[in-house]
Amino acid sequence: MKYDFDEIIPRRGTNSYKWDNMPADKEVLPLWVADMDFRTAPAITEALERRVRHGIFGYVRVPDEYYTAVIRWFARRHDWYISKEWMIYTSGVVPAVSAVIKALTEPGDGVIVQTPVYNCFFSSIRNNGCRIVANPLKYEGGTYHIDFDDLERKAANPEVKLLLLCNPHNPAGRVWTREELKRIGEICLRNKVMVVSDEIHCELVFPGYAYTPFASISREHLWNSVTCVSPSKSFNIAGLQIANIIACNEDVRQRIDRAININEVCDVNPFGVEATIAAYNEGEDWLHELLDYLKVNYDYLCEFFHMHLPQIPVTVLEGTYLVWTDCRAFDMTSDTLQARLLEKTGLWLNSGTMYGAEGEGFLRWNIACPRSVLQDALVRFKDFIGSLNAEI
Repeated sequence: MKYDFDEIIPRRGTNSYKWDNMPADKEVLPLWVADMDFRTAPAITEALERRVRHGIFGYVRVPDEYYTAVIRWFARRHDWYISKEWMIYTSGVVPAVSAVIKALTEPGDGVIVQTPVYNCFFSSIRNNGCRIVANPLKYEGGTYHIDFDDLERKAANPEVKLLLLCNPHNPAGRVWTREELKRIGEICLRNKVMVVSDEIHCELVFPGYAYTPFASISREHLWNSVTCVSPSKSFNIAGLQIANIIACNEDVRQRIDRAININEVCDVNPFGVEATIAAYNEGEDWLHELLDYLKVNYDYLCEFFHMHLPQIPVTVLEGTYLVWTDCRAFDMTSDTLQARLLEKTGLWLNSGTMYGAEGEGFLRWNIACPRSVLQDALVRFKDFIGSLNAEI
């Protein structure tokens, strides 16, 4: 490999939200927050170094080069052709989703989410005075499927205005197929429900699966949707706080632009701009090697569970670096399991109930780390499960 993903890079003492949330003397191994323990692509680091050397960090004008980099990336990799006029930059996908909800709903309106799902969807809906309408995914055969009959029923309620789509899905690990996205879009079109598609994990897709931009399905899907994208997850630059909202419907785009300004998230920093340009223009080979490494990490985890923890099914991971494990055999709540695991072993995972009631009994792992770190985590987990079995 050209890039060294095995290198352990200490992150404690860097004000890392993931690593510095516990006292330094605790032997905590955090595999919870969804950022990676790898250095970003060298091209990004070099672009930032050039910008830092300039030494002046005033207000930013986003250049044409930025839009060109985004547009060419999605055209080249995903056969999706975006116009510059459709794009609104902002400080992150979560602020983007929140602004879109503000723009396209009134307090009391319903917003559909497909649970278990990214926890910030819930707060974005509540913070805008809207109601959460769950369309629970069906867990079958170690993977998740959409309950289209339930979705049709929920979308038919005239008080429901939006569907928040997670494509690829966090934490279910699904990369929705073109046919699944087509059916979602048809249901929403029939019922006048706008689709807001969070596609932040779109580059983190494993061999055998293909990411399809929701808006690329058809002209109707394009006009009845808003897409949120960012290089932050794929290139490990979440701290640089930049994202794009893509909406071709001019009226919808103007309403979102007003909401972005009302929420005061209309400005971005110079580093996010430079990093995005570098990522999309020069980071593709690094991304390819990252995906290869993540796939081996996932395969290693699956084999470890098969050998040592066969009572815990591992959900099929089609995309993202977030693994969903089914711990319901222990008849213990996710919160209790997560807390006891952290207390006894220092291994910090996410409780499944962060992602809705349908996550009860599950734990989420972040496997975007050097393999030796993952091995350490797996041994800690195995020992913990052994102690639970001894108590029974």
